[in-house]
Amino acid sequence: MTTSYDARDAGRAGNSRLGGLRPRTVVWLVFAVVVVLAVAALNLIHVPVAILRPGPAQNTLGAVDGKPVISISGHPTYPTSGSLDFTTVSLAGGPQYPVSVWEWAIAHLNSNAQIVPADEYFPKNVTSKQVQQQDTTDMADSQQTAQVVALRQADIQVPETVSVGLVSPGSPAAKYLKVGDVVRSINGTALARLATARAVLDKVSPGSTVTVQVTRAGTPLTLRIKTEKNTQGSGSLLGFYPVPNYTLPFKVDVNAGDVGGPSAGNMFTLAIYDKLTPGSLTGGKRFAGTGTISEDGSVGPIGGIRQKMVGAHDSGATYFLAPASDCNEAHGHIPSGLTVIRISSFAQAVAAVEKVAAGQGAGLPSC
Repeated sequence: MTTSYDARDAGRAGNSRLGGLRPRTVVWLVFAVVVVLAVAALNLIHVPVAILRPGPAQNTLGAVDGKPVISISGHPTYPTSGSLDFTTVSLAGGPQYPVSVWEWAIAHLNSNAQIVPADEYFPKNVTSKQVQQQDTTDMADSQQTAQVVALRQADIQVPETVSVGLVSPGSPAAKYLKVGDVVRSINGTALARLATARAVLDKVSPGSTVTVQVTRAGTPLTLRIKTEKNTQGSGSLLGFYPVPNYTLPFKVDVNAGDVGGPSAGNMFTLAIYDKLTPGSLTGGKRFAGTGTISEDGSVGPIGGIRQKMVGAHDSGATYFLAPASDCNEAHGHIPSGLTVIRISSFAQAVAAVEKVAAGQGAGLPSC
């Protein structure tokens, strides 16, 4: 009786509910399994692209994880107000965060995402560790340069020497200069600044012999080196890469948190300068911006200007300082309510912020 009952009941179940499940339920289950497997497959297949999205903005006049972004000791500082945000980009791609087909497809639905070939940001055959190391180095260099430019803009002397960072094999300098040599002068002109070396050699005819005074391991040396033609500009080359060495008269610390790259240099410089000079540079207004900073005060191009403008707008900034060389990319993508000011030097950045703070920002150059 038991066997007969089970068989009869199972037959009815198989005919009406396919083993306890309605046909429509089975179809949906099969469909769900197919979707899950498809999504999993799309997440495993990678695409050679990089995806840029807006990242967070951080006030350089504020703090990161409870620690001031800019702290100065050994010199008077002044109260600040408003904000000078450095902007960031969330970047996916490369050896560290490869982009899956699924992520690539979703990015097409995001108007603030930008998809570019991976090699625009990640050179081939570069490991994730190398990318991270380069980002860390670039950030450290930008912080040091920001300190020097800000202090000099505030009329504070920053002593500097120039040393040999690299010697090109086969160049005139290869027989005479060594890495670490401190270059004191070229043809009698003291190298008090990094740019002086280039300025001197620009005036030297290729093939001429120049007198180079260096200090090597504490010993002064006088070298005579024949120059060669500068194929990428005017004047001559010796074939060495000069590196600046600064002696700051007091301590300046920059805490950027977990951010790499050189693009926050201009905003760090503004924050340091604001703290070192009387009065609030911003006048209480909210600024954001981007741009690399060079020793001569020039503000250079960065990547992801479109995403950085969106991040600035979302953080509440009303003014954005943009490198002039990035204006072509920024044009047509400026968020509503954000005033973009075009700059090419730190002096221009300071002047623009001061004018806006004083209510005289109308007519400033834009993108």
